[in-house]
Amino acid sequence: MTEGDAEIMAEKPERPRRMAAGSRQEPGIARQTDTATEDKVNPRTDQLMEEVLRRDNLKQALKRVQSNKGAPGIDGMTVEALPGHLKKEWTRIREQLLSGTYVPSPVRKVEIPKPGGGVRMLGIPTTLDRLIQQAVLQILQPIFDPTFSEFSFGFRPGRSTHQAVKQAQVYVQAGYRWLVDIDLEKFFDRVNHDILMSRIARRIKDKQVLKLIRRYLQAGIMTDGLVSPRLEGTPQGGPLSPLLSNVLLDDLDKELEKRGHRFCRYADDSNIYVRSQQAGERVMVSITEFLEQKLKLRVNRAKSAVAHPWERKFLGYTVTTERKARLKPAPASIERAKDRIREITGRRARGRNIQRVILELNPFLRGWGNYYRLTEVKHHFDVLDQWTRRRLRKLLWRQWKKPKTRFKKMVQLGVKVERAKKAAAGGRGPWYNAGSSHMHAAVPNRLLSHWGLLSLLQKHRQSMPRSL
Repeated sequence: MTEGDAEIMAEKPERPRRMAAGSRQEPGIARQTDTATEDKVNPRTDQLMEEVLRRDNLKQALKRVQSNKGAPGIDGMTVEALPGHLKKEWTRIREQLLSGTYVPSPVRKVEIPKPGGGVRMLGIPTTLDRLIQQAVLQILQPIFDPTFSEFSFGFRPGRSTHQAVKQAQVYVQAGYRWLVDIDLEKFFDRVNHDILMSRIARRIKDKQVLKLIRRYLQAGIMTDGLVSPRLEGTPQGGPLSPLLSNVLLDDLDKELEKRGHRFCRYADDSNIYVRSQQAGERVMVSITEFLEQKLKLRVNRAKSAVAHPWERKFLGYTVTTERKARLKPAPASIERAKDRIREITGRRARGRNIQRVILELNPFLRGWGNYYRLTEVKHHFDVLDQWTRRRLRKLLWRQWKKPKTRFKKMVQLGVKVERAKKAAAGGRGPWYNAGSSHMHAAVPNRLLSHWGLLSLLQKHRQSMPRSL
């Protein structure tokens, strides 16, 4: 811990309250919707601010914020500067939180491009507000999480995208071969504050915590030096946003469970699995009505669809058409991977040593391979490997530039003189030559491997025995 940790923890730790008998929460995920049960699991939710400001909770929150790093908010304060600020100001901030007078700073607006087009708006809080939000999250998460659906996988402890993808595959293999794919239009920008706060207030009774959460929801957005008020939405970027999205969409989960539907939800990405197109059309109409009337959310009808699972993607994956549906990367996921590889091996790589380019390429390939390790169709890894190697051969061909240099390099790499002379004098472009037999002879797969290039296919074969 840094020197600021001592100041943020200057107050003596609160004496832990004695929990009611039977209130110990068992590990794992349980579905609990009965109010009496909730009261046993989560006692005294009317005095949570003291829990938020407890010494060990704040230490944990500070450690998490420091490890996450992240960009500064509107005040420009970095994570590294936060401990020094806390050392000077924490006593005052703590009193404001306890008295309910603390006012969060506006968030800094950042727009990032979305893979399918358009932009996603992020709201970057100040590092101080990230600390407070993280401390609140650590107290609220154990209260809400046990009540969430077992088919909700996003932003939850012990849950992952891979579990959601595997659950979806189970449905398809069980004969639910029609999918209701619901796309919520700008979900994080359209959350109704009153509806969300009413859901939070069902379980949280501490007025100071409720007031603080609403103030975070209403904190303005700064763009080009001007602060705009926020009347709806919970912009992504703060530690609390994922939990708040799950709190609101838990109503959707409970409605789907009540109707007996098979579904998977990861954040605002919801898929419902049915046996026929007619059933899917009915579900699409009724669930759209529920979302728009009950939760005041907007369904993007242009992007939503009733279709076969192999015609859609879920968390980057899709499935094959056979009865025992196998997982594979969605075509759009492969295209995005190619875009990233093009970026690394493109113009800015032309003057660089090939092994340095490979060194930059490998972390992406390793991460991509890890995420898509559930893939059961190895062909896609093989094809992407071949395409990546061709990109590197194209890069070398461009770097060699002149026919004389190309001839010399190919001969040095073992190509026969006559063959190298003919290839170097050819008028074909770099991409053609990258796929030609003479470049394969000059730069075989084993040489690229010797230079350190990671093979997705080989990595996939190594990871196959591993369980989730």
